[in-house]
Amino acid sequence: MLFMFHCVDKAGAADVRAANRVEHLAYLEANADRIFAAGPLLSDDQSGMVGSLLIVECADAAAAQEFAAGDPYAKAGLFDSVTIRPWRRVYPKA
Repeated sequence: MLFMFHCVDKAGAADVRAANRVEHLAYLEANADRIFAAGPLLSDDQSGMVGSLLIVECADAAAAQEFAAGDPYAKAGLFDSVTIRPWRRVYPKA
């Protein structure tokens, strides 16, 4: 099942994001076969990153929570909030 992860960075945490970016990208690469989409959320003026959006294949909600907890960004305390929801693809049609 696909799960959507909406992660919002803590205010003023750009340095935490930058310091953990290499490890975060390696984590995504290690799980690439499960990732439908992933990328940063941008500020309104598109000058900086303010969060992350991922859609990831997970067996169930517990596995989705485990995936989120394993992210180096989460381990570093980057996120103010993380919302995880089951997601169904409608478009483009599979």
